[in-house]
Parts: sequence; C-alpha cells; structure tokens
Amino acid sequence: MKNVLFVFHLIRARCFWPAVNHSSLLGVDMDGGSVLAAALLYWSCGVCVVSALHRTDLVSYGALSGDLILAEGDDETSRVLTLPRPLYFYDTPFHQLYVATNGIISAQDLPMEKQYVDDGFPTDFPVVAPFLADIDTSGGRGHIYYRVTETPSVLNRVAQEVRRGFPDAKFAPTHAVVATWENVAAYEDQTQGTELSNKVNTFQAVIGYDETDSYTLFLYPEDGLNFFGTQPKELYNVKIELPARVGFSRGEVTFFIFSRSEGPFYSVTTDEKSVKRLSQVGNTGIPGVWLFHTGNRHSFENIIPAAIGGLLSTLPPEGHALSPVTLMFPFSRTLKMTQTFTLPSSRFQQQCSQNAICSDYATGFCCHCRPGFYGNGRQCLPDGAPQRVSGKVSGTVTVGSFPIVLDNIDLHAYIVVGDGRAYTAISQVPEPVGWALMPVSPVGELFGWLFALELPNSQAGFKTTGAEFTRHAEVLFNPGNQRLSIIQTGSGLDEHNHLRVETIVSGHVPLLPPGAEVTVQPFKETYQYYPSVITSSSVREFVVVSAERGSQSYTFHLKQNITYRDCRHDNRATPETLQITMERVFVMYVKEERILRYAITNKISPVGDDELLNPCYVGNHDCDTTAQCIPLEGQAFKCQCATGYTGDGHNCYDIDECAEGSDLCGDHSQCLNLPGSHRCQCWEGFEMAFDGRNCSRSHESCAHTARPSSRMRPDCSHCPSGSNTSALKMYVYNFFVDIDECSSSPCHINARCINDLGSFRCHCQPGFHGDGFYCALQEASTSRPESVCERWRASLMEHYGGKPDPQQYLPQCEPAGEFSPVQCYGHTTYCWCVDENGREVPGTRSHDVVKPACLPSVTPPTARPLPRPNVTPPPNADVTLLYAQGQKIGALPLNGTRLDSSRSRTLLTLHGSIVVGIAYDCKENQVYWTDLSARTINRASMVSGAEPEILINSNLVSPEGLAVDVKRRLMFWVDSSPDVIESANLDGSRRRILFDTDLVNPRAIIVVSSTGTLYWTDWNREAPKIESSSVDGLNRRVVVSDGVGLPNALTYDSSSGQVCWADAGTKRLECISPNGSGRRVIHPTLNYPFSMVYYRNHFYYTDWRRDGVIAVSKDSSKFTDEYLPEQRSHLYGVTIATTYCLPGKINI
Repeated sequence: MKNVLFVFHLIRARCFWPAVNHSSLLGVDMDGGSVLAAALLYWSCGVCVVSALHRTDLVSYGALSGDLILAEGDDETSRVLTLPRPLYFYDTPFHQLYVATNGIISAQDLPMEKQYVDDGFPTDFPVVAPFLADIDTSGGRGHIYYRVTETPSVLNRVAQEVRRGFPDAKFAPTHAVVATWENVAAYEDQTQGTELSNKVNTFQAVIGYDETDSYTLFLYPEDGLNFFGTQPKELYNVKIELPARVGFSRGEVTFFIFSRSEGPFYSVTTDEKSVKRLSQVGNTGIPGVWLFHTGNRHSFENIIPAAIGGLLSTLPPEGHALSPVTLMFPFSRTLKMTQTFTLPSSRFQQQCSQNAICSDYATGFCCHCRPGFYGNGRQCLPDGAPQRVSGKVSGTVTVGSFPIVLDNIDLHAYIVVGDGRAYTAISQVPEPVGWALMPVSPVGELFGWLFALELPNSQAGFKTTGAEFTRHAEVLFNPGNQRLSIIQTGSGLDEHNHLRVETIVSGHVPLLPPGAEVTVQPFKETYQYYPSVITSSSVREFVVVSAERGSQSYTFHLKQNITYRDCRHDNRATPETLQITMERVFVMYVKEERILRYAITNKISPVGDDELLNPCYVGNHDCDTTAQCIPLEGQAFKCQCATGYTGDGHNCYDIDECAEGSDLCGDHSQCLNLPGSHRCQCWEGFEMAFDGRNCSRSHESCAHTARPSSRMRPDCSHCPSGSNTSALKMYVYNFFVDIDECSSSPCHINARCINDLGSFRCHCQPGFHGDGFYCALQEASTSRPESVCERWRASLMEHYGGKPDPQQYLPQCEPAGEFSPVQCYGHTTYCWCVDENGREVPGTRSHDVVKPACLPSVTPPTARPLPRPNVTPPPNADVTLLYAQGQKIGALPLNGTRLDSSRSRTLLTLHGSIVVGIAYDCKENQVYWTDLSARTINRASMVSGAEPEILINSNLVSPEGLAVDVKRRLMFWVDSSPDVIESANLDGSRRRILFDTDLVNPRAIIVVSSTGTLYWTDWNREAPKIESSSVDGLNRRVVVSDGVGLPNALTYDSSSGQVCWADAGTKRLECISPNGSGRRVIHPTLNYPFSMVYYRNHFYYTDWRRDGVIAVSKDSSKFTDEYLPEQRSHLYGVTIATTYCLPGKINI
C-alpha cells in the first residue's frame, strides 16, 4: 500500500520525473505492490498532459552565447565548422560540418538548393534535417545561429536528455553542435506582386557527441512552427506545397572502388499533419522534444529514436479522450531480456501480426497494424505494395445439362493496390465451363473489394476482414434461372505474404457458344456493414456476342455475405455502408491456354460520393506500382514508395531488410526477404516466439490453474493478468509450446505432413515430386535438369556461406531457369544486361537509380495447340495506336486525341514471340514488326483474317527499333547485339548495312519521309546520344548528347519539325530541332518510357512502370490520358495506323 501511495504522491507532485531510476522501480525482484505501483506511475504519466516546450527552454543561442551568424539569403551555406574531434554520424567519422539556410546541417559542402530542397529522403550527401524546406532569410526575415561548444551547461543538458531517453546508454558528451533557426520565413515568389506572409518558424538542432557516439536533439517550441512546408520554385502556375522533411540521411555510400549506392535514412515526418505535430508531440515525454541516437564508432545500421514509456506523448484533440496507453517495461536484471515487455503482457502475440501491436481494453484486447502497414491487426500488409493471392478452385458446375468437375485447379490474382486494379487467372479450366464462367466476374471481384482504391472516408475490405474470412455468394441468371453458389474462404497469409483463398463453385450456368465475347457493364454496389458480417445485393448486366447467336443481353442477381472475426473491444466507429465502384470489368477465356481471366478496376467510397478528379482517385497518376499515390490539394499529388520499398515514388525498389539489418532475426533463425517485408524462419527443431524474431527449443506452457475464474476477460496476456506477479514472471519463461502445424494442412494436397517437436515436414506422395508445399505429378518429360544460371547461383551461395552481403553478386534466374535480362550486385542499382547465356551486354552497366532497359532473350512458355495468328482489326477506327506487348500486337483506337479503351482489342496473337519494334505502312495498310525471340522481321495486312509474312529471318540477333519510309518504300531497323543499323526494301530484298561502327546500344529509329532523314538513339550507359543521317547512310552526325541518360523512345513532331525523345534515365520528354537549337522540356517527370509516337499535339508513349500507354499534351505539358491493358506485362513499341496517309507522312 505504501508503494501505491508513493506513486500517487509522485503523480500529484509532477508527472515529469527524469530523476527516477527506471530499473529500480521496474526490476523483476519487486513484490506485487511495487509492480502495481510502477504500472500506475507509468500509466498516469502516459495520460497526463506534459507542458509544451517554451522558447526559453531552448539551448542558449545568439551572439552572447558565442554563435556565428549565417549570412542572409535564400540559399546560403556557412563557412566550414571545424570540429575539435571527429563526430560519428551513422558509423562514419566526420571532421567538419556546414549549416544551411534550408533547415539542415551537413557533413559536406552543399550543392545548389534546387538539387535537394524539393526532394525527399534519401539525399546524396549526409544530412541532419530538423526542418528541410525552402527557407529565405533575405531582408532580415529571421536569423540562423550556429556553434560548436564545450560549455558544461549545454553538455549536461544533452547528457540528461540521453539518460532519460536511453536509460542504458553510458554517454558523456565532450562536445555539442548547436544550430538555431530563429523566426525564419518560407521562400515566396515576389514577382507575383503578392504581400509577403508573416508566418515564421523557430526551431533548434543540438548534436552531442563523444569519442564513440552521437545523439541529436530536435527542439520545437510550442509557438515555433507556423508554416509547415514550402512551394517548389519551378512549378509554373501550379500552387502546391511540399511538407517539410524532418529526419536524417547518410548520403551516398561508396562500395567497391567504382560504385556508389544510396545510404540509409530515417524520416520523422511523412506529411503536413505530422509536421504540424512536431511541437505537439515528442518521443521523450515532452512535446516538442525529439531525441535520436545518430551514430556509433563501431557498428550502426540506422537512426534509433528515443521512446520513453514506449509511446509518444501526445496532446489529445479537443473534445476527445486519450486512447488506451500501452505500457512498455524494460527488463534488465534477473530475466536478462533486451526486448520490451507489455503490461498486461502480450497474449501470445502470435494472435497479432508481427507488424501490429496488441492493445488492452476494458473488455478484452485488439490488434492494430503499425504505421506503414494496413489490415485488421491479425494480418498486416505493407502500405501501397502490390498484393498476390493464390489458391485452388474446386466443385461441380453444370453447363447446360453437362456437369463438369473442377478438381483443385489453380487460382492466382495480382492486385495493384495503388490503382485498385485486380487481375485474376484460373488455370486448366475445361473448355465448356471456361466459356460459361466468363460472366461470373464475382469470383475475381472479391479481390477487388479487399484491395480497392480507397477514396476519402472509406476503407478497403482487407482492413476489416484481414486474411481470414468466408464469403458466400449466390448468382441467379436471367433468363434461364440458373443458380450458381460461390464459397470463398480466406485462410491467412502464406510465408510470402500472399493471401490464401480456396474457392468452391457449384450449381448451374448458361451455356455460351465457343469463341463468344462477354462484356460486363461497369456498376456500383453498396456493401452493408454489421458486426462480424458484411452483405450486399445487386443486379448486373452483361452482353454475349458470338458468331452463332449475334448479340444477347443477360442479367444476374448477386447476393453475398462475408463473415469474419471482428474485434469490438476498442469500440471503434465502423462504416454502416460503403460503395464499391467497378469501372472496368474485363473477362476472357483463352482456349489454347485453358485460362479464365478477370480484370477489374475497383474504387471504394462512401455511398453517393461524387466522382473525385484527383489523379490518385482517377488512376492516371505516374506513381510506381509499388508506391502510394497521396492526393494533395486540387489536382496535385505525391508518390511515396510502399513500406519496405525505397525510391522517389516514381521508381521504387524492394529493400532487402535481411541484407541491411543483421539483427532483424534472433538466434536459431534465418531472415528471409519478401517483397516489401521480411520474415524470420526458425531452424528445424525450434519454434518462433511471440515477438516473431526469436526461436527457442523450450516447450513449457503456462500453468492454467492460475486462472481465477471463467469469467475473466480475454486480454493480451498468454498467462492470466492481475495482482498475481508470480504468474506475470512465469509468463516470460513459459510461452513456448509445441504446435501441431499439420492440423492447419500446410502441405500440398498431394503431400504428407509430419509433425515434429517444434517444427513439421512436408513430403510429396509417391508418384509426385516437389518440396512438399507444391507437388507435381512425376513425369519424365516434366522434369528438367538444373540450368546454368541455377547451378552458378547455388555455387556462389555455398561460397558466400549461405548469406551473401548486399554488395556481392548472385545471379538472378527466371522461374524457368534462364538468366534474368537484368543482373545486379545484391541490393544495389549497379546493374547490367545479359544475353541468354548470362554474358554481359557491353555498354549496359548502370551506376544510378535507374536500372538498364534490358529486353528478354528467351520467349515465355508456349501453349499448345497454337491458334492461327489471324489479324483482327478494331471496327470503325480511323486512327489507331498499335502497340507491341510481348506475344501480341494490340490495337487502341483514338477518339480525337483520347484513348478509346472500350474499343481496344488484340490485333494479332503471336505465341512464342517477343514483339519489340513496330511500324505501319499507310499506303498498303500493313503493320511491320521485329521479333526478338524468332529473330525475324515480319508484316501483315490489317484486314480481318490476314496472316503474318516473314520478310527477313537470317543474320538477325537482337532486332529492336523499326521504321518504314512510306515514300521510298524502304524499312530501317537496329540490331543491338552486333550493333548495326540496316535497311531493305519493304519486301525484304536489297538488304544493306548502313552503319556498323560507333554504336553500342542502338534502340529506337525513325525516318522522316518528307526530308529523307534517319534518326536513332544509342543508350550506351557511358555515352548516350541521338544521331541522324540521310536515308542512304550519308551525313552522319550527333544531334544531341548532353543531358541524355537512357533515350529509349524517339518520335518526330511534324508541326514544329523537331525531333523528340523520352528518356528513362533523366525522366524527361524533350524536343530539339535537327540543327541542335530550340531544345525544350515537354514533361520533366516521366516514369520509364520505352517507345513513343506523336499525333495532333499529343505524345503517346509506352511505360514500363505503369505497363500501359500514357498520353501527354504538348501544349499543357500534362498527362491527359492513360490506357492499362487488362493483361499486365511490359509494352514495347508503339506506332500510329490511319486509314489515310497523314500530310507529310512519317513513320514513328
């Protein structure tokens, strides 16, 4: 009782208690009253409001404190600040610092502000950023002070904060760097004649260090932040504000001798809201005070924030109560644990995702995903990352009067979460039922709802149900009254974070003619939300078109309910209704491959919301498929790489957490990298602990006799909680128990599961082969020997001891065993292209963030039997874009300058091909193309039923770009392996080499018929360029080479007479006159362009990030339209086909 009174005395006296010895209060040798006292003290300090930081609480600054003053201006950098002893930032010693106007401190002289001030982390140079934004102190608008000091009062202040934030740290600073920005203003463009704002900011950074460690304080007084971001200088008339960046970046890191890579970085803020809260919250228990461990001499992976009490101290919004507080107790004595311990302790945290926290409430516990992840807490996925689904389909479907059994056939789905695009494929579907199931898009709609694009005030289904649910749907067709039942069961996430869903279909469906096409109309559907169940009901329309029956209209009535495990203990508000909008529904049955496909674009919003036109909601943004599109004001948006990925949002790359974090997994386990995440896997005979990273052989369990009554509420503790502290201590030791994993059927259906102590094994049944998780029928013809790539990879893995370092090379192989076209050193962007034998393609080595644009050299598997490759042109199309997509040529009609996706279709299917270059002859209405797989050049008439004709099939290695001179009846192409440019008549005769020297990686080629001029690109990574010559090979010259990175795409603007190119390296679309004058940027931020065509003041280019066709207006320099094919894969060449020859006809 004395302990309790003591706690309440402390609470009444003061909630801020830096002098209290944490370990003495929280040691496990305390009696029950002491534990309760400590808990009450932590709890009370978590919920009381700590007074904010005042300006007088900043470390002393100004001339009287010995500070130097930075010159006034918009982009000033201090003179070098020489340090008396080196400061360790991350694990690197630095001997000097610079302070800059724009709210940062750096260890090297800064570049011009336009190279960094509007960009996010990481930066190219070392940065400590208390408030990185475009700051301007011109005209006396604020002052910036800085110094390095050994003043005892400053060092004691830093030491005291570190002892509070890192109780185990033995840190005695010898020096401190103090930088203060006082009443500084944001840069404002005064040419507009507007009055300057009176909003100014005050903040401070203090770096304390000794011979081994550095710690950094960011201080924000309560009235110190009045603007939270700045406007970019070079955005013409677009008014957007970029939030300030707060955090740390190591800068580029040199590895080997010749290459550099992005270093680690740490962001404190993510958006304007988090910037606003800098002075309202903190990680030290005091609002406005932020503390970080920023360097160590011996080993340092990334920034470590302080976290007193385990949570940030937050000010509650007006009119709202504080949320429940999770109390984190560090145990450091008898138990010798370095992990945090939650009170009440974490109930077999295996019930929550490893990316979630377990929170106790009055009636029980709930799981909540951590920031950067989404889900229902029991399963959490990285924000913004694409999601995959795998499972089986079984049941009996009666087509007409014929019952057909589906026996565990494969279902796979791929969802681009940032767009709400869901692609579903069901394999080995027998032909009669394949045609008949085309209208049954609800099979794939489930995945669209789970991962729909979220509009404001809504949430996709996965955030409600997680990965464990059961969906019952009934489809009633009209006319005919056929009834089909669909049951889909989500059984969790597999080891790759893929959602597992089993589907059972049974009942009757209408008989559809072979070869029929089905069009499902876009629709909206309202979902009703109740505790643990969601329901909906809707009527759909679809049209069936066939040669036998013409056009027929049908409807079906869909009724469904989705049941899931709900957690109501937190009393959170849930929506009563939400509306799913399915804008595009594409269905197709591929007879030759026996694959049934559904492709659906999904958005979820409150019922009745008007259409929002921000690109994030419309889907025509240019963010990477592994990035989130974050809407800003009006039409503005920003791209942010998904959790577990790094990049600028337009180009994102998976982070190999296993390679970057050596201590992610504990003893007796190995770290396995996943897209956007990782997992820890225990060695055989060991079992995972609740924390998801440590493994143990222990198999003891809790003494359940300690449970006082059956009415005791469920909570986060595996053992009962309460005043019985012996049970609390026992929990730490006794949470391991052998689990019969075989009870959850983890193995393949044709495998046997064997439960072991702490583990399990899967063995394929006799007659099958595989790893037990997947077993295939043992047939001599299906097995293949290990490929050269796979043997080399296995040999190097053994050489590296099973775990290569991030900078070590490991061959990347495709699933079929061939070399991946792009090879890289570990988790770096030091990459190059290889041929089918793994040999490096000269001139392709990339040293920057953009990987080289390598083309595949091995064709995808070919389905049998092969269909006849007949031409099927789109009807009633005067102007059509033709694009190459691997094994097909697609046709996309234009309506004016808009992309008419409703009339798009496959012009020509070419199984076993890799179509790259494409051109069109308007006089003969013929399409020409290069085939990288067959090593041929071909053509076909664009009339229904026409078949391809091979023109050239010898002495070609890697034919890529192709151009047709309509006037002279010639064609020109580049071959990127022998590095030549050739020409021939349109029938393939009179072939000749134009150029075979001074070429490294030629790609795009165009011909201007009206002037008889050739232009081509060479993306040689050492010296990229664009050249020209006459059509007979004379007058060769370089048109442009400066400021060129990876010029993939090339076209001609007939209205201005300029040559235009799209560059995957610089990300720019630019134009220049043939004489080298008049160069201008049309668009500065493309994604990954490959090929391009110009028509009526618009550029249309294929994009490897979006896997679609993008339209850009030359007049407005804006994206105006986008087409994303239903089947997702890279698009290559693009050209324009017209029913008449355009004036001054050229071929692009």
